[in-house]
Amino acid sequence: MSARIAEKLMIDFSKFEGAAGVHFKDKSLLKQAFTHRSYVNESKISGLAHNERLEFLGDAVLELVVTEYLYSKYPNATEGDLTSYRSALVNAITLSEVARNLNVNEFLLLSKGEAKDEGRARLYILANTMEAIIGAIFIDQGYESAKNFISKNTFHLIDKIVENKTWLDSKSYFQEMAQERTGITPSYKTLKEEGPDHDKHFTVGVYLEKELVISGEGRSKQEAEQDAARKALESKGWMK
Repeated sequence: MSARIAEKLMIDFSKFEGAAGVHFKDKSLLKQAFTHRSYVNESKISGLAHNERLEFLGDAVLELVVTEYLYSKYPNATEGDLTSYRSALVNAITLSEVARNLNVNEFLLLSKGEAKDEGRARLYILANTMEAIIGAIFIDQGYESAKNFISKNTFHLIDKIVENKTWLDSKSYFQEMAQERTGITPSYKTLKEEGPDHDKHFTVGVYLEKELVISGEGRSKQEAEQDAARKALESKGWMK
């Protein structure tokens, strides 16, 4: 085992527990939540598990908790608006912001290559790790503890999301504005597709005829298109 790997394995996760206000019964679950697949592949440590299964579980718990909250908070909102609010609250950008507030970066177990990349890929790693942490809390302490953690760290963000209209279906809104201002219906083209099947990253360009307005990124083509449309609205000055 390299000195670097040995040092990483000695991370004191109790600091995160203190900051998050959650103290695990099974400490190995918390460690797994912070362990990226790349670290497992690089370290070759027998029995070391990565966080993708916890991420899968945490994603479902997060969606349920947020759905329940929004349903109660906005009794007069339509199904479409509630869906948009939820998407804005649980997307990678929002979750990575929450992760940074909790200093998740400090505790990540990444391969040497992934550790060097502080760009867009790190945003998705942080978001995925947040979902894995929620999954770990759910297994270790149950639904109510997971709900309390999500409530404490995300619910306060919804007012800003609604006020700034970042919940809007940017793709539909950009199409509406583009047709109104230019008479052109926007089109989208995938510019880049990277990563393995379980962790794809897409770069999509939004065009007005042959003009590339701007590009966006996401974990799916749909998410990348929404990101591109949102950036296009900002670059054109078409946000209300």
